[in-house]
Amino acid sequence: MKKIRKGDMVVLIAGRDKGRKGAVIEVLADDRVRVEGLNMSKKHQKPNPQMGVQGGIIEREAPLHVSNVLIFNPATQKGDRVGFKSLQSGRKVRVFKSNKEMVDAK
Repeated sequence: MKKIRKGDMVVLIAGRDKGRKGAVIEVLADDRVRVEGLNMSKKHQKPNPQMGVQGGIIEREAPLHVSNVLIFNPATQKGDRVGFKSLQSGRKVRVFKSNKEMVDAK
């Protein structure tokens, strides 16, 4: 089970966008994440008319390492670390380390 998943709100703790929040777009296999609107990079795109791709310089989110983001805790309005806890039913859930509340309140 991963500590950070797609759709989580995270806070960046290092780099040029330090302190900014965004939602996780995707989690990559090598412990990296793409965060919406953060770590933007420019890519020179070659046009491909057969696939309908227009050429030019496009901006997109570059991957960040998981260690550079903290999951956003709405109760404290800060970034927080994540731990795991097993419920009575045997289900494993993610919890915030600071206040022991469940991340996924479902």
